[in-house]
Amino acid sequence: MAIRTRAAGSGGTARQARSSRLRAPQPARLPPGIASVLSVLSSSAVVVDSNDRVLRASAAARAFGLVKGDRLMVSELAALARQVRRDGEIREGEFEVPVPRFGGRSTSFAVRVAPLGAVGGGGLVLVLAEDQTESRRVDEVKRDFVANTSHELKTPVGALALLAETIEDAADDAEAVRRFASKMRQEAQRLTNLVQDLITLSSIQAVEPVPDPRPVELDVVVAEALDRCRMKAQARGIALTSVGSRGLSVLGDEDLLITALRNLLENAVAYSPERTRVVISTKKTGDGNAELSVADQGIGIPERDLERIFERFYRVDPARSRATGGTGLGLAIVKHVMAAHNGKVTVRSVEGAGSTFTLFIPLRSEHVSTGAA
Repeated sequence: MAIRTRAAGSGGTARQARSSRLRAPQPARLPPGIASVLSVLSSSAVVVDSNDRVLRASAAARAFGLVKGDRLMVSELAALARQVRRDGEIREGEFEVPVPRFGGRSTSFAVRVAPLGAVGGGGLVLVLAEDQTESRRVDEVKRDFVANTSHELKTPVGALALLAETIEDAADDAEAVRRFASKMRQEAQRLTNLVQDLITLSSIQAVEPVPDPRPVELDVVVAEALDRCRMKAQARGIALTSVGSRGLSVLGDEDLLITALRNLLENAVAYSPERTRVVISTKKTGDGNAELSVADQGIGIPERDLERIFERFYRVDPARSRATGGTGLGLAIVKHVMAAHNGKVTVRSVEGAGSTFTLFIPLRSEHVSTGAA
């Protein structure tokens, strides 16, 4: 009897334990294959269970601070996941999330939240967050570019229209007609330069890197750039000088390299006092690059502007730039020409003491291996 009772008791206890285990919530598991899919997604991916615990989070999701430990750290995302779990409807949204490792700046995410499996089937929810910060920045740059281009084109076009009206009104005054016609030529040339720079910039951006690089002698590039700038320099009494190594050769597009160097020279001449010097120096660096520097004795660039001078239409001194006929695109073209040649451009400047712009372009392999200077 006692043994039977113990057996019965033992059997009852076992049944109760089994029943208790059946009633206890089982830890949720990812459906087969889901982990593999999540591992190759470029988006920040998070899977949460019925208790809003994170079962799986990509490295990007943790790096951006969306997940910490086993919790979603963005309350809006957690609320969206709960709504999706209740009704099984896929939801989308956009969120701004502060990113501590980037100095507290916000990152914009496009979010898509969807159930994994049938509604009520474990309550698993997938959260995908796509970083939109860069795409938004690109869109903003495009909008600024269109707005700036429209503004820059409007100025010479408006001037031409006004000058044409003035000439009509002064048709009987030959001297006035000649004076206004000269101004019309200047505005037409400014418009031509702007359109040409826009075409050049567009074509460079469309083909980076140079699709069919050819051997280019830097001596030819320097000589041609100097020749194209000599007249402007002589008109202001500025001496153009070339020093340094000879015989260096790179792979690339000769016309683009001449354009880049000419733009630097024209800037140096435009922003230098009369009767000063602009020097081009050429040498080979220890890491296999050709280095072309353009140094002037001009007004220099304020430190606050150094990071922005390669932006399209950015001008340190807008009034002076327009007075010298600048389009605001010259340095942007230089930057893209260097990118197209796997090179770079740097600048050193002290306000009131001149500037030095330096182009770094990879040398042809035979120059690197033979140590040609």
